[in-house]
Amino acid sequence: MSLDRLLTLAEVARRGSITAAARALGLTQPAATRRLQLLEEEVGAPLLARGRKGVRLTETGQLVAAEGEALLERYDRLITDVRKLQRLEAGTVRIGGGATAVSALLPAAIRRFRGLHRDILFEVREAGSREIAAAVLREELELGIVTLPVRSDGLDLLPLVRDRIVLAAPKDHLFAGRRVAPSALGGEALIGFEAGSAIRRLIDDALARRGIAMQVVMELRSIQSILRMVDLGLGLAFVSTLGVAKETVVVDVPGLRIERTLAVATKRGRPLSAAAGAFLKQLRA
Repeated sequence: MSLDRLLTLAEVARRGSITAAARALGLTQPAATRRLQLLEEEVGAPLLARGRKGVRLTETGQLVAAEGEALLERYDRLITDVRKLQRLEAGTVRIGGGATAVSALLPAAIRRFRGLHRDILFEVREAGSREIAAAVLREELELGIVTLPVRSDGLDLLPLVRDRIVLAAPKDHLFAGRRVAPSALGGEALIGFEAGSAIRRLIDDALARRGIAMQVVMELRSIQSILRMVDLGLGLAFVSTLGVAKETVVVDVPGLRIERTLAVATKRGRPLSAAAGAFLKQLRA
């Protein structure tokens, strides 16, 4: 059913004549009459009764005019809401990432973005790279920050930042403020990320290649929790440079360089919402 035809009937109902309705809509009287005739053909019943004093709506015409007004109002709201989304005056960014991304990378980026677009909401999920990639494929998230490599079937992966993993130690640890050979790490207590997470696999592989066997005494997801345990003297930890604080004691281990690439995952072939697209553009910048 044409909105133009409903609008014409609504104007006739408001103004009491086809001529006045046509004038209000910027139409000729024959063009307005033709719209009404086509609308009558659509509903299969007369909508107007003509008399000496002009036209009046039939019972069916009153019903169609009332429902048409509601449809026109809904259409106007729809157009307004769409324009808000496009102007970034509304919308939600659904994004996820691992512990480092959620705690160290996203907060400042979200603050900058909401400083420009205060009406945009964020839904942030923290999980491992595999879970985040799967959530993007299921369209639960539009953007996912993952550690490469990750299974990329159905995903587009945009490298975002090169991240170095460093060794953090308690302030009173024997290694604090010293250069330490990789072999000296053998047997040391290690506070690790969750087993199976991308960053944990990266660290384990790097240690295994050097023949270093550390003693994992605790496994945590949150980088802040890991650093807190380090501060309490419960062990050493390999953490991202993105997440270390100024007061964190970083141990120099020559010959043991652990790096990773963080990338943004999006679902291949699925257009991003205006808000997610704008946030991704900021992240890339």
